[in-house]
Formats: sequence, C-alpha cells, structure tokens
Amino acid sequence: MDKQTLSFQAEVKQILHLVTHSLYSNKEIFLRELVSNASDACDKLRFEALDRPELYEDAPNLEVRVFLDAAARTLTIRDNGIGLSADEAVQHLGTIAKSGTREFMARLEGEQKKDANLIGQFGVGFYSGFIVADRITVESRRAGLPPGQGVRWSSEGSGEFEVETIERAARGTDVILHLREGEDDFLSAWRLKSIISKYSDHISLPILMRRTKWDEEKKAQVDTDEWETVNKAAALWTRSKNEITAEEYEAFYKQISYDSAAPLAYTHNRVEGRSEYTQLLYVPAKAPFDLWNRDKRGGVKLYVKRVFIMDDAEALMPVYLRFVKGVIDSADLPLNVSRELLQESRDVKAIREGSTKRVLSMLEDVAENQKDKYAEFWRQFGTVLKEGVGEDFANQERLAKLLRFASTHADEGVSLADYVSRMKEGQEAIYFITADTLATAKNSPQLEIFRKKGIEVLLLVDRVDEWMLSHLYEFEGRALTSVAKGAVELGKLQDEEEKRAAETTAEAFKPMRERLKTALEGRVKDVRASTRLVESPACIVVDEGEMSPHLARLLEQAGQQAPATLPVLEVNPEHALVKQLQDDARFDDLAHLLFEQALLAEGGKLEDPAAYVRRVNRLLAAPA
Repeated sequence: MDKQTLSFQAEVKQILHLVTHSLYSNKEIFLRELVSNASDACDKLRFEALDRPELYEDAPNLEVRVFLDAAARTLTIRDNGIGLSADEAVQHLGTIAKSGTREFMARLEGEQKKDANLIGQFGVGFYSGFIVADRITVESRRAGLPPGQGVRWSSEGSGEFEVETIERAARGTDVILHLREGEDDFLSAWRLKSIISKYSDHISLPILMRRTKWDEEKKAQVDTDEWETVNKAAALWTRSKNEITAEEYEAFYKQISYDSAAPLAYTHNRVEGRSEYTQLLYVPAKAPFDLWNRDKRGGVKLYVKRVFIMDDAEALMPVYLRFVKGVIDSADLPLNVSRELLQESRDVKAIREGSTKRVLSMLEDVAENQKDKYAEFWRQFGTVLKEGVGEDFANQERLAKLLRFASTHADEGVSLADYVSRMKEGQEAIYFITADTLATAKNSPQLEIFRKKGIEVLLLVDRVDEWMLSHLYEFEGRALTSVAKGAVELGKLQDEEEKRAAETTAEAFKPMRERLKTALEGRVKDVRASTRLVESPACIVVDEGEMSPHLARLLEQAGQQAPATLPVLEVNPEHALVKQLQDDARFDDLAHLLFEQALLAEGGKLEDPAAYVRRVNRLLAAPA
C-alpha cells in the first residue's frame, strides 16, 4: 500500500478535544487504557489460536512491554497479540468509538465468551494517548500475515491520519506516543511503574519494563538491557478459596488497606447469574481516623476484568459500611465512556445489594460465633453501623439484631434479642433512655420505678441514637418506648392496688400541682404527680410525640434551631422535700429549685446559672 492521507470518520477535532480535556479526570489514565488494549490484543490471539495454533508463530508467550526513549521523547506500549492488518488499522483506528473488542466479543459464543478477559468496549481508550502526546504512531502486523504486510498508522489528532505498508517481522502492535512538551513526568521509569502498579497490577499477562540502574556520571537512573516484570500478573481474588491461605488473605488486606494490623474478618465469594462478579471484603480491626467523615471513600476498590477502575466505588457499598475494605471485580459492570464512573443500572444495584448482604452475613457470623471479637468490632464501628438502621430499610431487621447497647443490667454488649429474652412476664415494651453520658443515663431519676421492679432499661448515649430511634419503632413485635416520654404505662407489671394508690395520690396532689404551675409559669408545660419516681423529688419529661431534651441539645450543638417546647415537671408527692413545700414561705424559690435540680439531673443546661446560685444562697442563708 502506498502512503495515504485519510480523514477520520467523525467530527474528530471536537471528539479528540473532548477526550483530551474532559473525558478523563487525570492524565495517567492513558497508560491504563493502552495497557488494557494491549492485553485485549493478546487475549484475541489466544482465542483465535484455539482453532489456528500457527498464529503463535515463534512467540507462544504473550506479554506487554513498556519502554521509553527520553532523548526522542517517546513512550512505547508493545504487545505480541493479534495485531492489525492495514484494513483493520483504517477501520478501527480511523473511526472514533468503533471498538474492535466489542466487535470481537460479538463473534464469540458460549463458554469462549464467558472466559474472554477483554476489557475495552467503547473504542475511545486508544485516543486517550492524545492527553499526553501530540502525535501517536502505531506499527503493527496481524498474526498470520507475512512480514511485508505490516502497517504504520500515524496521526496528530487534528482530523487526519496517515497509513502505509511497512516491513515488520514481529507479530503484534507498537503504540508509540510522541510526548508533548511539559509531559516529562511520563518519561520517568519510576513514574510509569507506579501507574502500572496502581491500575494494571492484576492483569493476567506480564508487563515488562527495562530494569534501571544508577549512573554516577549522569547522576540519574538509566535503562539496562535487562527486562523485569513490573506487575504481579495475578489477582488473589480470582483464585479458589481452597487455594488461598489465611496468611495470604492477611497479606493482601495489608497491601490494599495500608493497615499494619490483621483484619477482624473477611469474606470471599464469586457470584454468578445475571451479574457476574467476585468480592473479597474485609472488616478492619481498628477504626480509621476519618471514620466519621461520611464523604470519605476509598474502602472498596473496583476492578473490571482485573483492571483497576476506582477506589471510591460508593455506588457499590452503602455509606454506613464505609469502613469495609476490599475489592469487587466485575465481568460486565456498565461504566461510562471514560471507564471512571459507574452508570446506574440493575447490575450496579445487584452488586451493591449482594455486597451489603455478604458483609452483614459476615458480621452475623462473628456476632454468633466469636462474641469477644464482635464486642471489639462494636466498640470500633458500632456507632457507624447504627446509621444503616435509618438508611437501609431493606436490611433494617438484620441490622437491628446486630445492635449492641448498655443497659441497667450491663455496661455494654446487650442485644435487643438479649433484652427480649430477659423481659418480665407481662412486659410488653422494650424500654430505653437517651442521655449525653452513660453516668447521666444510669443515674436518671426516670429509671427509679423500673429499677424498683427489676425492669431492664437500655441506656443509649451515642449521638446517632436519637436519629436511629426515629426509624426503629419495634423489635420482634415489641415497641421501643422511652421512659422519659409521656406517663409511665407499665400495664400488667402494675397491680390494681398500685394503680389505685397512684390515682389517690394524684387527686390529693391537685392543690400543690396548681401552685407549682403558677410559680413555674413559662418554664413548664405542666406539672403532675409522678408514678416513676421512688427516691427523687422531681424529674423532667416530655409528652409523647415531642422532641426529647437530649435531641434538642444535639440539634443546638450542630448549629440547628430546635423547636421551642416546654417540658413537663413530674413531682414525687411522697418525697420529704415536696411535703415541706406546702407550708413553706419560700415556696417560689423552692419550686424553681425543684425544677432546676430536675433539669440538671436530666443533663440539661440552666438558662440563668447565676439566678440558680442566688436562689440556693438565699435558702442556705435563711435561719434554720
């Protein structure tokens, strides 16, 4: 073929400008794309050689070589794969977005197609070379053609390309990038090796580069004639679980997570069906420093046919499992044209749901069979897992079983199932209290009647608990009920005599109730005789459906305006201090002191601490 100059079959200037400036988020992606294309070419040869073994010629070992010439400012990616004929060079390299890989896959059938490790699908990866090159030259010979039928394709990406026949002895393809000024970074062998390690480490073919050594005279690293493999050429997750030792799983975890400690647990599965993918997922032993940053990703690395795509695949793992590390390798995951972003699809949703279920199953197994290990997991990640109760309705029931709390029976490790198993005969609700600290919750006056009757109460002190409880209403048919809201209804746990005594006390308390309401007007919504207090004179509660004081404080700390509500003051008419109020001339001071002490006991904050101090001082200075 004589040398020809032809036009691209598209509005190439605009498309190449898009590829070069907009399609890829960082420049180094070009090397991933070109190495992937080289890998595809080798796979194509492997499949065609099943019927025509002579295509291997005298080079049966398939490989990819990357080498650079700093003086000529060229970077070459060479493969000994299927190669291109002159017609294929025009057809595939001269038509933007015409993917030879996609066309080849369409011709494969049955098991061959399932086993084909082909990466490209859009036909634009080759043109990513123009991100760093002002000219690309391709020299190739298709397997099976004589040496005199090689082809050279060349273009500056400006709308035209040149193609001519050349003598070429080697089967396969050289992609030669003539680097732009200012792209010296990609003339560094160390830099190229790091990019290959990041994106193409697990491609099944060896990727070779010349070994370098230090030249004392030039004061620089120089190439030698020796070639070294710069990728691992193996992916642990593609091997059978029976072939992998615990030490290998641990070493791989440390490699991908940069964690020096062994993982707490891991799960390795291959999923087949409509979506085919492999997952190797780990739970770390310790929480990272940025665990509370919900915008931080980086736990799960996404691969497509062993080629690294991204390490912030948030579409494949819910936010509340952001502590999970590992890899997901899909055979057919739909990406956008730059292979950097996931496209929303049923496949993506299926992988996300499947991966979430695998992690929850792993945690359930640890919780059931390794209780000490799960207790440590909960101390590290429990608060984050609680976020899932409100974010993942489909798995809410499973997550509820994984929750652990402190209670009046134990300082930690109480599951809802444990609580239900210890419920009193006739008890219908699961009782809880929220507070800022465990000490505040333990010593709350609102627990007194429950402690007296031996009824267990969950002590919730994490900031996320109030939000979580707005989504979790019951467990196994038992309602979750706050002991600090509404009147205490113990149902069958309270006998008729106790109910009659409470009614009698409330009736006798009415005159005092009215005096307290008048004295505390503007500070309380209501005053009533308490059925929950045993030892304390008073406590603060809110009505059912209203925001708890604890949640209101959390909102204010977050800079949000909490709705203005007044609490209810519950008073213990049998307490000595309350009985003394009736005939005391200092009634107003004592009434306010009663309210303020109840507010402090609940963990609240006084609006006017100085007034409280003056009131206490007046009472202390009064004659006995």
